[in-house]
Amino acid sequence: MIEMYCKDKDLIEMLRDRRTQEKGFRLLLERYGDKLYWHIRRIVVSREDAEDAMQETSIKIFSKLDSFKGESSLFTWIYTVATNEALQLLRRKNSELQSIDDEEGLGDKLKSTMYAENDVDSDHAEAVFQEALLTLPTQQRLAFNMRYYDELPYEEIAEITGKNVSTLKSNYHFAVEKIKNYIKENAL
Repeated sequence: MIEMYCKDKDLIEMLRDRRTQEKGFRLLLERYGDKLYWHIRRIVVSREDAEDAMQETSIKIFSKLDSFKGESSLFTWIYTVATNEALQLLRRKNSELQSIDDEEGLGDKLKSTMYAENDVDSDHAEAVFQEALLTLPTQQRLAFNMRYYDELPYEEIAEITGKNVSTLKSNYHFAVEKIKNYIKENAL
């Protein structure tokens, strides 16, 4: 149990040492696995797609540990890997869309997935909120999810997404306004 309290730098050392690599990887997933899964799930919506992206994320993290130079935190690095894998999965699955930011086409597909997989009808307010999120362009949805759900500071979101802080603040602001308007128009 004391291993759960080891610092990231100790965890990184475990991951880089062939003798402790597997144990370190298990600790990494114990520490960050749930957060990563739900971050991915909010991007791809589908449970099956989230599991696939999570598996690809795990493989990439494990195979690319040597590329982690410590310029950002371990959490930021693995979140970046997870975000990229989730977006890549969306691109592959929705290749007929003009772009990943085709908000109407992608949003409609993700909405139908949401309703197919969840019993959202039991909570109308939650369903309307989730629908509102899925109408957002991808970059606004990412900024909103990381700020609202994950409670990440803009500086960390900037490291993960490669966007500048002012762009992220703008994306978040527009996302909040669009969500409010959608809820106002669609709430009973």
